[in-house]
Formats: sequence, structure tokens, C-alpha cells
Amino acid sequence: MPQADTDAARRAYWTEQLEAAYHFMFDAVLPYPVAECGEPLVSLRQAVEQAEVVVQFSDQPHVRGLPRLYYLRDGQMPDFISAAADMNARGWVLRVEDGYRTPEMQKYLGRTPQVFDAILKSVMWELDGQRPTPEFMFRRCSALVASVPKFGTHMSGSAIDISVRHLDDPAREVDRGAPYLETSEKTPMDSPFVSAEAQRNRRDIRALMLRHGFVGYPYEFWHFSSGDAYEQVLRQTGQPARYGAVSWDPQTQQVTPLAQPDAPLNSVEEIRQEIAAALARLG
Repeated sequence: MPQADTDAARRAYWTEQLEAAYHFMFDAVLPYPVAECGEPLVSLRQAVEQAEVVVQFSDQPHVRGLPRLYYLRDGQMPDFISAAADMNARGWVLRVEDGYRTPEMQKYLGRTPQVFDAILKSVMWELDGQRPTPEFMFRRCSALVASVPKFGTHMSGSAIDISVRHLDDPAREVDRGAPYLETSEKTPMDSPFVSAEAQRNRRDIRALMLRHGFVGYPYEFWHFSSGDAYEQVLRQTGQPARYGAVSWDPQTQQVTPLAQPDAPLNSVEEIRQEIAAALARLG
């Protein structure tokens, strides 16, 4: 790529990918049928201990200081363990960065200063320094931090965000071109703006996860899920999704479909307020 074209090419790619992600969410996933099966959520930590595979879990607190909920649906557990074992056999360690999210977690994740400021800076770069409207910011946030429960597959208990480390040096990350929660033209799975080694690692990780039933979200290189609308749309199965957005009672282990899974988690006015606060922080 000629150096003189780099910035223009990166902007064009970012816009193209984020627009595609928005249409994937609203045109393909939002109307997709869901036949919630009611499977309980199961602890990934406990499953890992019983299976004796090497898996890491992020110890960072979630939004609002809440603990991270490392859970998937019961039917996904054999595939998760087999994927982790496959990574170990390759000399890698699967590191789970995030799992199930409650409505509160999903609502406020995109509004944390770390996440919102990063998205806003990327959007203003895309707009050549202009301040985005709340409506445009909602459009971009929808692609990066699901703004509606129906396509927030973490809220289905069917998705995990992952990093990958080296088994012989667990502190060293396998190069994917950027760290978890990168917000730039490097974020899409097939981004051409990472090194050849990073592209190869992304392809290999995606292929490994797919062998064990988890499809990669095309617009984030760290997000994998199964059994939900993402999988059905991406695989073009024509089958209804087994897992939809649910609330979860950790005492009874019961999952309950959300009453309004297609209602936005944040209003336009809330996004307007977040833009003003972020601009004040960023100076």
C-alpha cells in the first residue's frame, strides 16, 4: 500500500466495515427468529478445573466494578473445553476476557470513559475532526458494543471475548495485530492493516474455534459465539437461534428471555450526554 494512501485507505476501510456491521446487526440479526431453549448457564471456571485444561481468565473488574461473569450455556461447554484443549496442544492458552453480560453490564459498557472515548476518537477521525451527532454515534456504537439486547450475544450467554497467550510464556500474547478491545481499522477480523503474522494468527484462531462450533464475529477479532443468531446468519443455516437475550438468576440457575429484546439499551439523549462528557475529558 503506498504510504501516501495509508490514511485515506484506513478511513475508507473503517467506514465500510462499520457500515457493514450496522447492517449485519439491524438487517440480518435483529429480525432473525429465536427459539430460546432455556439451557442454564454453566461456570467456565468450574468446567476448566474439572477438565484439567489450561485456560486464563481476565481478573479486570467489569463496568461499574461488577465482577466478570464467566459463563456459557450448558450445551456449549463440551465445545469450549475441546477448543481450549486444542489450543493447549498447539502451545497456546485461551484467555477468556468476557462472558455473560447482564442488561446493566451491556448498557453501561459502551458508556465507560475508556470505551466511549476510544470509539468517539475513532469516529471523529473518520469524520475528519467533526463532532458526530448522537444518531451517528449510536450507529457506530451498535457495531462495537451491541446497543440492543437482541444482537448482544453476550446477553444470550452464548458468546466469549478471547485473547490467546503462549503456553510456555503465559504473559506473552499471540500476535493478533492489536490487543483486546482495540478500536480502529485493526478491529475487523480480516483487517489488512495488521502484519502478515497477525493475519495468519487470526485465521488460525478463527479456524480452530470454528472446528469446535464457535463462529467469529467478522467485525471484532476477539468475539466468538455459537447457537445464537450470529451463528445462524453467518453459517446461513436457516434454523432459528437456540439462544437469545436472557436474564439469569445465579441462585436458581434459571434463564428468562428478556421482555423487550429489541429495545435500545441507551437513548439518543443519553448518548448526547456521553458525547459532551467525553469531549470535556478529551479536551
